[in-house]
Amino acid sequence: MQKESSHPLLDAEVEIILGHVEEADIPRDLPLRRWLYAWMLDPHVAGNHQREVDRWIGVLIVANLFALLFEHVPIIYEPNNAWFTVFDAFSVLVFTVEYLFRLYLAPEEEELKNKPFARLRHALSPLAVFDLLAIVPFYLQAFVAVDLRILRFLRLLRILKLFRVLVPAWHGFSQLNRGRTLRQKVHALMFESPYSGEMHHLIDSFIAMWVVISVAAVILESVASVHYALNMEFLILDTVAVLVFSMELTMRLYSCVEEPRYQNAALGRLKYGKSMSAMVDMLAVLPYFLEPFLNHLLDLRFLRVFRLIRLLKLTRYTGATTTLTKVIAREWGVVSAAAFIMILMVIMMASLGYLFEHDMQPDKFENIPQAIYWAVVTLASVGYGDISPVTPAGRAITVVMALMGIGIFAIPAALLSSAFSDQLQKEREALKGNIYRMIASGNMDPDAVQQIRNEAKRLHLTAEELGTLIEKAHSERESKEDLSNLALHEIARDPRQVIEYYKQQLGQLRQLGLLSDLGQFEAIARKEDHLTPTDLAVWNAIQRRTPTDPPPR
Repeated sequence: MQKESSHPLLDAEVEIILGHVEEADIPRDLPLRRWLYAWMLDPHVAGNHQREVDRWIGVLIVANLFALLFEHVPIIYEPNNAWFTVFDAFSVLVFTVEYLFRLYLAPEEEELKNKPFARLRHALSPLAVFDLLAIVPFYLQAFVAVDLRILRFLRLLRILKLFRVLVPAWHGFSQLNRGRTLRQKVHALMFESPYSGEMHHLIDSFIAMWVVISVAAVILESVASVHYALNMEFLILDTVAVLVFSMELTMRLYSCVEEPRYQNAALGRLKYGKSMSAMVDMLAVLPYFLEPFLNHLLDLRFLRVFRLIRLLKLTRYTGATTTLTKVIAREWGVVSAAAFIMILMVIMMASLGYLFEHDMQPDKFENIPQAIYWAVVTLASVGYGDISPVTPAGRAITVVMALMGIGIFAIPAALLSSAFSDQLQKEREALKGNIYRMIASGNMDPDAVQQIRNEAKRLHLTAEELGTLIEKAHSERESKEDLSNLALHEIARDPRQVIEYYKQQLGQLRQLGLLSDLGQFEAIARKEDHLTPTDLAVWNAIQRRTPTDPPPR
């Protein structure tokens, strides 16, 4: 449970940075129809279930498309015909409930509120027509004899329901990017920024889905029976995946110059092309284009395996690989030293194994390179057993290698594990410091908030941790307003603080003048020479007196 904040602005600032709210604040005394619409369908109520409803409906639509695809494969469809029927009935039931639910709540929609025939207007809207077309074929077959092939084609109309998610996202994206150039809009779609909106996340989800689909297809292609049954489907999937990834790469190369680090038409794109992310994108589509052109020169079927590189595209959506890269770069000296020791031990043990076992097992210890395989397997404590020594000296060496391998192979793993945890902690502390400075200075710049939001999600900073940090920042701001708690050198850093401190001191001096006997003060100051004439003149100026004024009684 999230800790309650003592400062009234804490919860709002946590929501601003993390970009979410805990739960919608909807009054319980609303009429039922309005209450249901506010909770389930109103896109303007933060924290309701509208996004969850759209997300799960979208997942069900995509699942229906795959079901339609597999229905064309007899080897899959015929043994599981009953399950396909159940799934289709369940989908139609969900879509029907959704259609009737939206029709019932239509009078609460913003554009239809207080208008006559609100439900009829809703039913005739394009999105409602798409919803109706998604379920009509199922009920149509109950009354009309419809050919199965035509029925499957009509069921493809369910994909039109995705417009209910895409249209609001596109409208929001258009409003955010009104007046911006085409390249800036493309950049907002492909690179997360304050102008991205929900459309960017939908595109990311779409690309990630195709990565998973294409990689799964590559894996299943290796099964001969599956490849025989789905040969054409695999070809179509691979072609579509390459088109999607090629378009993504083109759009990223076109718009990358909007990023501050790539701000140059030619050099900027070249610099981006050399980045690890762009190289993965290129390798994901390169085998598809190379095979037709070079197939007559050499057998390039091995390139198909490299399509698995597409799986690396998913690293764009996680910061774990970035953190691991930083860890390896930082600890490269130690890791390379450990790797050198490992290589040295492998070569030495392989040479000894060849020396002791070659005469007894010339087929297995034919040479030192072949013995290296045995040394690595033994040092790593794997021990496949396909190569094993038979001489006493060889077995003694194996015992020593197995014991040494426990420590030698564990050193790099322990170093990387410790360094990874340390790096993650440093990044979290750095992020906390950035949030702390931003809130302490009162600067909630949208770009800075977006950058910190991305880092907070990448490092899994919880709302409770962020709330504690914001509370600490507010405490510091309040303590800065009370300048009596600060040292003079800290006050002197900010001219505004100097002015405020000066005003406070003047006020205290005026209070001293009101509470003390000014006549005695001036007499003692003149007689005992405690104050210079200049100091005394300043005192009189603060008390708004002239030297000729009589002392107050």
